[in-house]
Amino acid sequence: MIHKYSLNGFNIVLDTNSGAVHVFDDIPFKMLDYLTDSVPDDPPEKMIADLKGEYGEPSVREAYCELKELYRDGQLFSSDDYEKFASMMINAPIKSMCLNIAHDCNLRCAYCFAAQGDFGGERMLMPFGVAKRAIDFLIEKSKSRHNLEVDFFGGEPLMNFDVVRQTVSYARGLEKKYNKNFRFTITTNGLLLTDDKIDFINKEMSNVILSLDGRKNVHDRLRIRTGGAGSYDSIVPKFQKLVSKRGEGKDYYTRGTFTKYNLDFTNDIAHMLDLGFNKISVEPVMSDPRLPYSIGEEDLPRISEEYDRLAKFIIERTKAGKKFDFFHFMVDLDQGPCAIKRLRGCSCGNEYVAVTPLGDIYPCHQFVGNEEWKMGNVMDGSLDENVKKRFAGINVYSKPECKSCWAKFYCSGGCNANNWQYTGDIFKPHKISCELEKKRLECAVMIQAALADNAENA
Repeated sequence: MIHKYSLNGFNIVLDTNSGAVHVFDDIPFKMLDYLTDSVPDDPPEKMIADLKGEYGEPSVREAYCELKELYRDGQLFSSDDYEKFASMMINAPIKSMCLNIAHDCNLRCAYCFAAQGDFGGERMLMPFGVAKRAIDFLIEKSKSRHNLEVDFFGGEPLMNFDVVRQTVSYARGLEKKYNKNFRFTITTNGLLLTDDKIDFINKEMSNVILSLDGRKNVHDRLRIRTGGAGSYDSIVPKFQKLVSKRGEGKDYYTRGTFTKYNLDFTNDIAHMLDLGFNKISVEPVMSDPRLPYSIGEEDLPRISEEYDRLAKFIIERTKAGKKFDFFHFMVDLDQGPCAIKRLRGCSCGNEYVAVTPLGDIYPCHQFVGNEEWKMGNVMDGSLDENVKKRFAGINVYSKPECKSCWAKFYCSGGCNANNWQYTGDIFKPHKISCELEKKRLECAVMIQAALADNAENA
């Protein structure tokens, strides 16, 4: 299986199974239109006849020999060596946990998947006793795993920051006893940031996600306070202070959401750069298609154009020595993570779970509040192993549409929660998410091709 496309003057070919990426001249690129799943020893007569008039028969045959060499080296129309790993995807120990430390929020963002902080239920904060039991549960269920991850999430985690501090202290106190290493992260809207909270976050959190949608008018349109006022002016100086004090070696991302209202989101990314942020993630809204800000299939061509524009913007800045990280274009073309990770993705419901303020366990934070997906409770140590096994078996080969998709080893089957929410089936990919993921991948590969070409010609 291959995927071929032209973008920004580059003819790019991805070989799905080997992961090989090629930048072709026009002749071999056009030849692929005559081939299906192999490069036979003898070239198709129609191909030679169609192309020799424009390029000359010697050049056409020479190019075909190059294709044959790639095919024989396993870098073109390669065989699928990954499906055999699907049967190895067993029930694994839990290694990461999303702690919904607050089912409450001081913003009322219109597009919030968490029902503006309460996840469709009662507004509440997680007591330390529940957080403590969650850490105990994670240590127990992680078995021999050494590295563990805990993400403080909400709602707004800073509304319950004392419990965040207590939980971190408690977990750190158990690391040596149980031979564990905790990696903490936090996601915040920034309203309640203070100097002491910034110092604690920069000391203890390996990653911090800062919610910012971009330009002031864009951000304040949907990310509003309980009284209806915008939040931009309050949070930006606090985010700038946090990042300026963060230091080298610790990750952060300013994480925005683009909607139908700002399909020119490259301008929002440029604005974040002007504010001093150079690690950026701007993701499409996922919401009820009937809502006015929701992205629909009719928006896909415009978004595709914008991703092309963003890709060229990134190339220009990188050439000018102003490189920055855009999360969705960061693709490892040297095979990336291990085979299991490529097939399964985020491992929600298996290696990763979410815990609510009441201690209820769900496959991930986006399933929280939907009782049919409740897996157990940390307070009594219960865990539905049948649900866990079900999620352990989810991979690109258990999703029929993914199995035949050229991008399957990069998106790993997409988001199970989005699939369930918008198609009603965790095994059925959400079309809009798929199309955007494929477009982002095309742009990411093209960026690397362009920068490599620039380096060679420098």
